[in-house]
Amino acid sequence: MTINRIPISVREALGRVIDNVGRLPHEKVPYTESYGRILAADLTATDDVPLFTKSAMDGFAIRSEDSTGASGERRIAFKVVEEIPAGASSDYVLAPNEAFRIMTGAEVPKSADAVVMFEQAKETADGFTVRKAFRPDENIALQGEECKTGDVIVPEGTFVNPGTVATLATFGYSSVEVYRRPVVGIMSTGSELLDVDAPPERGKIRNSNGPMIQSQLKRMNIDGRLYKLEADDLDTLTARVREMLSEVDAVITTGGVSVGDYDHLPGLYKNLGAIELFNKVGMRPGSVTTVSVLGDKPLFGLSGNPSACYSGFELFVRPALLKMMGHDKIYAPVVEGILDEDFRKANPFTRFIRAELEYRDGRIMARPSGFNKSNAVTSIAKSNGVIVLPGGTRGFEKGNAVRVMMTDMTTGTDRFDI
Repeated sequence: MTINRIPISVREALGRVIDNVGRLPHEKVPYTESYGRILAADLTATDDVPLFTKSAMDGFAIRSEDSTGASGERRIAFKVVEEIPAGASSDYVLAPNEAFRIMTGAEVPKSADAVVMFEQAKETADGFTVRKAFRPDENIALQGEECKTGDVIVPEGTFVNPGTVATLATFGYSSVEVYRRPVVGIMSTGSELLDVDAPPERGKIRNSNGPMIQSQLKRMNIDGRLYKLEADDLDTLTARVREMLSEVDAVITTGGVSVGDYDHLPGLYKNLGAIELFNKVGMRPGSVTTVSVLGDKPLFGLSGNPSACYSGFELFVRPALLKMMGHDKIYAPVVEGILDEDFRKANPFTRFIRAELEYRDGRIMARPSGFNKSNAVTSIAKSNGVIVLPGGTRGFEKGNAVRVMMTDMTTGTDRFDI
């Protein structure tokens, strides 16, 4: 099949993908199983935090006015009338120059308005003295100073991290509304592919793309389903993808997207009635990345070359799936780094180079992680980020400032910065 391929920019291609995917429905899960999910509704405070005014230190609760004028030359004495451990309270009303001995977290009685740390007091037979004046509310955590009942404490669209789980427990949320995770089908095409346990054959390669994508999905807290293609022909491919579409929310295929006589994806999309968003991107590796949509389901056609497949996933699949999951920060952060070795660029397209990143001397140092052709596998294994070299340039030298995409992160940003 002859294909008209006109490259578009990475930014335009990604914009088309994001504009054509929507969020999945909500579901309720126990708070203990919510880590890694995305909140589908704002979490609001069910109580004030702190719930009551409490001591922020171990020490003595006093009336601050009684410490007025205290100094090294004029120490002011207080008498301890009661002890308040954590979990206890007192209704006793302090008289002038009386104090409570109080522990961190204990409720401060209404008649006291400051806490003297033990280290700030000199103890006496029946109390202590101070050498400084204390302000109202000093060393005290006021009721509701962190948040008040009804405040939004974690907004919808937030990735649930361990702190979010602690927040759920704090406010008594035993279950929580989250967006459903997408079910993603993965299929590698090509008669040259062998299973991982098959012996090597001339002209054949073991399928590394399927398990790699499955691991990239797992890094996103998504379980990918691997589908096997028994015969590498258009009719079999069409039937298998139709089957996948009845079971999954998104389809990822690898291979079959170039311009050879045996590349069937263009015919597949035509048979399915899918709308093609683009079939060529101004990038290396992965220029022949193709994305289509059928109804509300995206179909990602990634290159059969492992490095190109990896880049296509990180640039297009990952943010699309994050949007489907309800995430409010779907793009990988991009930071400035320093190139740690020369890199000669072979063409004017934007290059995405698997990189080893190291924080050194206050800067992020980035160097290509080994062999960097699109069919490379081992360089992916050594990488923890991606160097971005813009189009229109022919090469960079060691010491040049470069942009680095942080792919190995669970949090991101709300805008595409390449």
